[in-house]
Amino acid sequence: MLSLQTVMEINVLIDEGLESCLDVAWLESVVVEVLLAEGTDPGSELGLVITDQEKIRELNLVHLGEDEPTDVLSFPMLPDSGDEEEWGTFIVPPDGITHLGEVIISFPQAVIQAEERGHSVQKEVATLIIHGVLHILGYDHDEPEREGRMQACEAEILARIEEKGY
Repeated sequence: MLSLQTVMEINVLIDEGLESCLDVAWLESVVVEVLLAEGTDPGSELGLVITDQEKIRELNLVHLGEDEPTDVLSFPMLPDSGDEEEWGTFIVPPDGITHLGEVIISFPQAVIQAEERGHSVQKEVATLIIHGVLHILGYDHDEPEREGRMQACEAEILARIEEKGY
């Protein structure tokens, strides 16, 4: 039987100097857990980048106008259904894979936040992956009701990941 993890394509890129900090297979398993929890099409692809403070600051400035590092950035590949006017009509790639987007995490920021929150760096990175992937899938925290829904989903998925021992 083919597992969904082998069908889903998770592309992990860890910047030079950070390769020994995190296990690629573990990162992939966390992403897949979020996608499975949300019922994402098994023929999906998502990119995950682990980077440093300077690179994420640069991306935050260029894409969001914020000249400071942040913990996680999400870049959805496909528009929300309500954004068709802004994005135009997309042509589905011939490979049949749903290209979801890319999540970028600052590993140094994850370390800082793990210390502040009194838990492991691994738990913080998992939390950031969950948050970033949920943004890719259309979740947001721009209004109290939507924030509550996103936080509940994050907590549920994190509990599932911790239960499985990832």
